[in-house]
Amino acid sequence: MANEPTRIMLGVNESTIKGYPHPSISSRKAFEWTLQKIVRSNTSGFKLQFLHVQVPDEDGFDDMDSVYASPEDFKNLKNRDRARGLHLLEFFVDRCHAIGVACEAWIKRGDAKEVICREVKRVQPDLLVVGCRGLGPFQRVFVGTVSEFCVKHAECPVITIKRSAEETPQDPVDD
Repeated sequence: MANEPTRIMLGVNESTIKGYPHPSISSRKAFEWTLQKIVRSNTSGFKLQFLHVQVPDEDGFDDMDSVYASPEDFKNLKNRDRARGLHLLEFFVDRCHAIGVACEAWIKRGDAKEVICREVKRVQPDLLVVGCRGLGPFQRVFVGTVSEFCVKHAECPVITIKRSAEETPQDPVDD
């Protein structure tokens, strides 16, 4: 047991900024912080576990300017969402492999805060690291916050990493 690597789960998501099929600012920041402050040069001492939760659109129509005319259109939409999720995870896995850090990654669907806490219970990582947008109290009322929920409910220690002020987009709700 002493030789097993420390398992760090990272909840990661896509950027909400239009035209950016990339990791969110907060996810990227949490990942970079984990590598710099925890893993450092001890790449064999850690295993990173990347969880991406795809949140189903409430009305099923995330592209309001699109026309859906057949059941096949919805199947294509689901396939596109899965491909975007895989592309996101590939970003993190590629970087881990480039520096020699063991990792694994998977996608789940549902409410992000609930799914992350359920996966923490199932996988039992040593630590959970999540990004945080640093929203003010007014914005949190409308957007909610996954990181706060995880701090209160996850069954392991949780570290939240705020994005820096210079990384904050014009609309702080974007990430």
